[in-house]
Amino acid sequence: MSDLQLSHARMPTTLEIEVIDEFGEPREQAIAAERALTLYLNRREIVTLMTLGAEPEALVIGYLRNQGLIHSYDDLLTVHVDWDVGAAAVVTGHEPEDLAERLGQRTVTTGCGQGTVFGRLLETTDMTALPDTVVEQSVLYQLLENLGAYNETYRSAGAVHGCALCHQDQVIDFIEDVGRHNAVDTLAGRQWLQGTSDREPVDIFYTTGRLTSEMVLKVAQMGISVLVSRSGVTQKGVELAQRFGVMLIARAKGRRFQAIGSAGRLMHDAIPPKRPGDRR
Repeated sequence: MSDLQLSHARMPTTLEIEVIDEFGEPREQAIAAERALTLYLNRREIVTLMTLGAEPEALVIGYLRNQGLIHSYDDLLTVHVDWDVGAAAVVTGHEPEDLAERLGQRTVTTGCGQGTVFGRLLETTDMTALPDTVVEQSVLYQLLENLGAYNETYRSAGAVHGCALCHQDQVIDFIEDVGRHNAVDTLAGRQWLQGTSDREPVDIFYTTGRLTSEMVLKVAQMGISVLVSRSGVTQKGVELAQRFGVMLIARAKGRRFQAIGSAGRLMHDAIPPKRPGDRR
């Protein structure tokens, strides 16, 4: 592990404003914060991220990790966030030799807030093989129930996405942000910051957002082969999931879900009773 110099620039995730309700009465309402944070890698401007500001250091580390712009935690020397100027300065010992070329090849993804994938990551073929994680239907249902206790910012203010690292039905880590790609990057950064010795096992990733190509790619890069969402899936998301061996469980709400790539990996041990009007 490197002797990383790290700022601790956490910001409140909500703020109070006055609104007028349906009765014409004024009242205080919590709304989600949204802050611009421009990321610099070795003095080179990379991207501006819109974020709550809850875990800015983990966010920028995870972003650089998931974009393939840093390959090892040990490359990190300093990560300093300064909200007065809205900037995050990351200094590393090494950077890709083709960094300039890769920064010139950007794909604007379908992520809310516009995610960006650099350097032909969507065409990557050198992904480490993922485990064939098996999930029982009853475990999935219990996980969805357990996740209900974690979306604090969403319950108070709305307008955010949540992501979680899970081990079967247990929630290991959870984060909310204004974009789901920010949330997954923050969790990826936290993984590195925690190291490997004290890290709890993770085999399922949960998101409230759509299962797009960007989400599948980032989760696969984290070594996770089960991706669950309460939302839907895109064509490119399915294609990448099939390429990398990621089982997708979409539209997972209550006792309903749609599993993709689940042959031999999803055990149907809790099939709910059919109700009138259910699709066959």
